[in-house]
Amino acid sequence: MGGTNPYIEKADCELPKVSYSVTFIQPSGTSTTVTVDPEKIPYGVTGLPGSILDIAMGQGIDLEHVCGGVCACSTCHVIVKQGLETCNEGTDDEYDQLDEAPMTTLQSRLGCQCVPNGKADIVVEIPAVNKNLVREGH
Repeated sequence: MGGTNPYIEKADCELPKVSYSVTFIQPSGTSTTVTVDPEKIPYGVTGLPGSILDIAMGQGIDLEHVCGGVCACSTCHVIVKQGLETCNEGTDDEYDQLDEAPMTTLQSRLGCQCVPNGKADIVVEIPAVNKNLVREGH
């Protein structure tokens, strides 16, 4: 399926037309800033094209996504600390999944559904906890 779920409301997204940066703040406090090139979207098949999850996976940044980025879990929960106004509106289905995530805030989004339009740089915090506390290979 790669970023789509036929059983949920389709998110209305505006893809970026210019490059912008995303700063990911890891649970450890370290941050990584990446440049998003609109010509390379989608980076992969995980999450909506141009989503925070798509960008993270394309840049080698670890962001949980147990359901494969199809808005069927809450493990890709992120907090958009700066630039939330440049992201698409969340759907009812996304907010229903966020109800299952620990430590949500008013800036919480699912990384697989949150698509910035590139009109400003954004800062995203990856919370220290999620539902998938045990991972294979770790």
